[in-house]
Amino acid sequence: MVEERIFVVFLVVAVVVLAARALAGRLRVPDAILMVVLGVAAGFVPGLPPVRVPPEVVLMGFLPPLVYHAAFFTAPREARADAVPIFTLAVGLTAVTTAAVAGTVYALLPGVGWAAAFAFGAAVAPTDAVAATSVIQRLGAPRRMVTILEGESLINDGVALTIFGLAVEALATPFTVGHAAARLAQVAFVGVAYGLAVGLAVRRLRRCIQDPSSQIILSLTTPYLAFIPAENLGGSGVLATVTAGFYLGTRSEGVLQSASRLAGGMFWRIWVFLLESALFVLLGLQIRQVLREPHGHTWTEVGWAALALAAVVVAVRLAWELATGPLALLVPGGRRSRRGLGRRQRVVIGMGGMRGAISFAMALSVPAAAGPDRGVLVLLAALVVLVTLVGQAPLLPVLLRRFGLIEPDRRRAETMRARHDALQAALARLEEMAAADEVDDRTADAFRQMLELRLQRVRDRLDGDADEADGTALTSGRRVRAELVRAQRAKLQALYRKGRIGADTLREISRELDIEYSALIRRPRP
Repeated sequence: MVEERIFVVFLVVAVVVLAARALAGRLRVPDAILMVVLGVAAGFVPGLPPVRVPPEVVLMGFLPPLVYHAAFFTAPREARADAVPIFTLAVGLTAVTTAAVAGTVYALLPGVGWAAAFAFGAAVAPTDAVAATSVIQRLGAPRRMVTILEGESLINDGVALTIFGLAVEALATPFTVGHAAARLAQVAFVGVAYGLAVGLAVRRLRRCIQDPSSQIILSLTTPYLAFIPAENLGGSGVLATVTAGFYLGTRSEGVLQSASRLAGGMFWRIWVFLLESALFVLLGLQIRQVLREPHGHTWTEVGWAALALAAVVVAVRLAWELATGPLALLVPGGRRSRRGLGRRQRVVIGMGGMRGAISFAMALSVPAAAGPDRGVLVLLAALVVLVTLVGQAPLLPVLLRRFGLIEPDRRRAETMRARHDALQAALARLEEMAAADEVDDRTADAFRQMLELRLQRVRDRLDGDADEADGTALTSGRRVRAELVRAQRAKLQALYRKGRIGADTLREISRELDIEYSALIRRPRP
C-alpha cells in the first residue's frame, strides 16, 4: 500500500538523520554529507521500497520555506555591503556556469540538443549553501564569507529556475533571443512586484494578530502565498519569496511581539532543519532508482562524463572568483566591496559551491521531449551533486586552516561587548527612573544589584577569560547555579507527587528552569 511505503520511507529518513547527527560530531563531517552518503547506503537495503520524490514536491513543497527563512534572517547591512560579490556570483556566475556546462554536455553527448543541454546546465548551476556554511560557520570563518555564500544561494535558485524554464520552453516551441529577453524581464518584474505585495499584506495582517500560534501559522503559509501564485502569474516564485521574506525580516521589530518572535524563531529553526535534513536523505535514497534506470551508455562513459562535468562546475566557479576581483573595480561600489576579499578568501568561496537536492529536482523535471538521453542527464546530475558534496566539503576546513581564516574568538568577543553595552544602557535608564522618582528605592536597589551582577560577569569574560583564577571562579559559580536549578526541579517533582500542584504548573515552571539551565551551560559559539 502507498501509505505503508510512505511510512517506511519516513522511518528510514528519521533513522538516517539521527545516525548522521550522531556521527557528525565524532567524525567532524558536515551533517549534510553524512545524510547523503547514509541515504545512498540505505537506498540499497533489501526490501526497502523504491523512493521517487516528484520534483514538484521539492520545488513547490521544500524550496519556498527554505528560501523564505534564509531571506527573512538575511542581515540587511551586510547584504547591502556585499551586494556586488553576491550579485556577480548569483547572476553572472550562474549564467556562465549554465553556458559552460551546456557546451560540455553538447560535446560529450552529441545527440542532446542545445535546449536540453541548457536545461541540464541550469539544473547544476545553482549552489546549495547549507553544506558550505555549516562547515565554515562551525570553524569560525569570517562572517562576511558566510553572508556572501548565503546571499548567492538565495538569488541563484531564481536565476537558474528562470533559465531552466526558458530551456524547457525551447524544447517544445521555437525560441528567439527577443522572446528570451522579454520572458526574463517578465519573470523578474512579476516576481519582485508580487513578492513585495505579499510582504505588505502580511505585515498589515500581522499587526492585527496577537496570538503567537496564529503568527506561526501565518508565517508558515507566507512563503507558499508568495511562491505558488507568482509562478502561476508567469513570474519567479523564488524572487517573490525572497522579496517577501527580506521585506518582512527587516520589519519584524514593532510588528511581532516578543512572545511571537521567541516561539516563531524556535519553530522555524526546527522546521528548516527537518526540511534540509529530509532533502539530503531523500536525495541519497533516490540514487538507487536513478542508477537502475536504463540510460543507453556504458558506465565508463557515464563516469568520465560525470567527472568532466564536475570538473567544469568547480573550475568555472574558482576561475570566476579569482578573475572577477579586478573586474569588480569597474562596477559602482565594486572597489569598496573588494576590500577584505583577497585571494585566500576568494579561493575558499570558489571552493564552496556544492550542489544539492534542488539541482537534482530540476534535473528530474527535464521533460521527455529532451529525447532518449534524458535518463543519462538525470543520472549525470545526481553524480555531479554527489561529487561536489562529498569531494569539496572536506577541503573547506583544510583551506580555512591553511589560509589562517579561522576567527574563533571574534564572535564571542563581539557578543560580550554587545551585552556589556546593553547592560550599561539598562543600568543608566534605571538610574534615570530612580532620580525622577518613577521607581521606589527598594525596587531600584534590587534591579541595580541584578544588573551590576550581570555586568560584572560580562566584564570577567571580557577581561579575565585567559586568567585561570577567573575561569575557576566562573566554573564554580556555574556549578552552584546548576545545583540550585536541580534542587528546584526536584522540589517541583515532590510537590507534584504529593498533589499540591497540577501538571500545568509543573510544566510551566519546569520550562522556566530548563531555559535558565540551557543558558547556564551554553557556551558562546565561535
